[in-house]
Amino acid sequence: MTVQSRSWLVALAVVCVALNLRPALAAIGPLLDMIEAATGLSHTQAGLLTTLPVFAMGFVGVWGMRIRQGLDERRGICVGLALVFIACAGRAVAMGTLGLVATALVAGVGIAWVQVVVPAFIKRRFAADAGRVFALYTTGIMAGAAFAAASAAGLASRLGWTGALAVWAVPALLGMPVWWLATRGATAPVTVRAAAAEVVRPAFWRHRRAWALMAFFGISTGAYTLVLAWLPPYYTGLGWHPAAAGFLLGGLTLAEVIVGLAVSAWIDRWPDRRKPLAAALAALIVGLVCLLVAPLSLALPACLLLGIGIGALFPLSLIVTLDHIDDPAQAGMLTAFVQGGGYMLASLMPLLAGVLRDRFADLSHAWLVMLVGALALLVLCTRFAPASYHRMQA
Repeated sequence: MTVQSRSWLVALAVVCVALNLRPALAAIGPLLDMIEAATGLSHTQAGLLTTLPVFAMGFVGVWGMRIRQGLDERRGICVGLALVFIACAGRAVAMGTLGLVATALVAGVGIAWVQVVVPAFIKRRFAADAGRVFALYTTGIMAGAAFAAASAAGLASRLGWTGALAVWAVPALLGMPVWWLATRGATAPVTVRAAAAEVVRPAFWRHRRAWALMAFFGISTGAYTLVLAWLPPYYTGLGWHPAAAGFLLGGLTLAEVIVGLAVSAWIDRWPDRRKPLAAALAALIVGLVCLLVAPLSLALPACLLLGIGIGALFPLSLIVTLDHIDDPAQAGMLTAFVQGGGYMLASLMPLLAGVLRDRFADLSHAWLVMLVGALALLVLCTRFAPASYHRMQA
């Protein structure tokens, strides 16, 4: 096997892993009304089913450097996929509130475990093509969400809502051998890992730029978690059938996938990431305005624009983070810091939306809060000039 074909095989394995990182969350939204009816959850409590795994993803991400040193990349990702498998399979029998919360937490830990390891692996393994492979990885994440959202209602009609949640254990089980076989010899040798362990750990919490990157990732990912958890219930509340609302979310995430692929193909044309970031934010802002002004008549344009905005922001926010540091080990540390705090920040949006829905019986206030956040990001992204990257290199 040539080096080039081997590289594409490893990249394919990365995408297979990525496909397992969102179904445990994305399948919840289209089934939320069923889950609330079966368990008696309030809207605030239902919001926790997305908030808790996303918060766990962030909390584990904060300790990402220790995780990366405790396990090599190959075993670490297998452990993460195993936890996702356990969480999804457990939902076949965990029908109560406590069981749903517990499996949500386990899924969040497993997802975080993978997300801590993958960025440094991509940065080291693919070097000059890291941005492109990373965009493929994030596109795979969004594709998994699209499949889960679009199929949730149909699966629930055949398997019940617990079966529709549990079925996503299967791709996690299949993903482990695919990753293990494809990455033989592709992970860092012991000497490289030992050297990485001895790298001076930058105190990122002292860098304002690190906090700015974290805030950007957290708020933009908050749009993703908000839509993932509450867009289908928003439209079922307006009279849509659950299957139609699930397909709407699936279409939105499909738009994210297409845009993610476009970012992968064309990101090298924009070494200054500010223009694509601003374009993505503009799409997100207009999509939110459509949801607020005319959610029924503008449902398709709103979701298309939201998909374009979120689909571009997710990979771009991580790519611009990787741009700040050349060393793969320290780039992985910075990404762990940004994702860790960012996911904890993003986890607040589904919970806040649940609180607002309990208070006002409407989700319009949640879309308005997100609109304000998107406008703030539009201002923040102007600071990410390539000439400023040296601040993190120091």
